[in-house]
Amino acid sequence: MEFFDDKKNWGEETIKTGRPWRVDELRIKSNSDLHKLWYVLLKERNMLLTMQHEYERQSELFPNPERIEKVEDSMENIMTVVQERDEAYNLLETGTTGQPSRYYARNFLGLKYLRRPKEYHIPRFMNKTFHLTHPPANTQFSKYIRLYYEKKRLAKQSYLQRERRRKKKLLEEFPHLEGKL
Repeated sequence: MEFFDDKKNWGEETIKTGRPWRVDELRIKSNSDLHKLWYVLLKERNMLLTMQHEYERQSELFPNPERIEKVEDSMENIMTVVQERDEAYNLLETGTTGQPSRYYARNFLGLKYLRRPKEYHIPRFMNKTFHLTHPPANTQFSKYIRLYYEKKRLAKQSYLQRERRRKKKLLEEFPHLEGKL
């Protein structure tokens, strides 16, 4: 019965609720208190989602649906505080934030892009999908990649030339804008 709300709240149109936990209130709490509060909120969220599903099944209105949002806001605030503490700890111990750094990878066309590392269920050397979407540097595309980057560079140069011409034209028309452009 812990997945259901109190019986006195069943059939009620409104239920009194409080506000979500604020970040500054959570910063005062110890790690063990945050851990306990996280599981209380998790249990509350599961109960509210079960009740919401039950009300939908019976085609009735769920009272105070904002309770779910309040619980989720509190859980997000706990995660924020825990991340702040982890970052501070890592900065003190190692001098880095502990966040994985982004790196350059190539997509299936061979173009470079910034990639955020993530965990995989299968090691990278065994993962066929990863090898299909991130092939090693391929020489057959290198000519086209060079042409692509040259096209991007020329487009940037032409944009800068247009901007210089536009500014020059504006200065001829409005000389009082001399240092403002």
